Amino acid sequence: MITRITGTVVSVTDETLALAIGPYEYEVRIPEFTRRHLQGCTGDEVSLHTLEYLEGNPMQGRLVPRLIGFLSCPEREFFELFCQVDGVGVKKALRAMVRPVQEVAALIEEQDTKGLAALPGIGPAIAERIIAKLRRKIPKFALLIGREVPSEATVEHDVIRDAFEALRQLGHHESDARRLIDSALAKKKTYQDVDGLLRAVYEQQKRP
Repeated sequence: MITRITGTVVSVTDETLALAIGPYEYEVRIPEFTRRHLQGCTGDEVSLHTLEYLEGNPMQGRLVPRLIGFLSCPEREFFELFCQVDGVGVKKALRAMVRPVQEVAALIEEQDTKGLAALPGIGPAIAERIIAKLRRKIPKFALLIGREVPSEATVEHDVIRDAFEALRQLGHHESDARRLIDSALAKKKTYQDVDGLLRAVYEQQKRP
């Protein structure tokens, strides 16, 4: 499976990007929030984190391989989760992702059915399913940036390290990532896994 692709931007349309790599030109489908970042990049070299899927009807014997591109691994990971919701799928997810991942993730975390239903092709019923399936899985994505541990804290070292690396992948600088983790650990709670620690970071970020 192709998970990353690097080449020169030939053109950007509403739904696709043409990427030249050697003698080949690849068509990569992109969601709207990615297109806005790349629309002025014609002639530039870019790297996209990609996922593949087959489009078509296998009963009719015609399946076309497609690539979807994202600017970061967390954006690709979020998209894959979004596609897993019953009634969504790849095409609907591509149409719906008109807002940055961190904004959509925040809507889910806050259980904002109205905000999610306003995304193209979603509607109230699917919005409720999205919240029910993903609410506990996406707090770290709401920390995406558009990019010394207190001894009293009860937490495994690997959890701290992995949470720190997750924040770095989400666009935070090293000093900012350390500050956020230290602030969460200062509450002296027990964090058994990375998601629990990231959820605590996200909750403190929501407070004024």
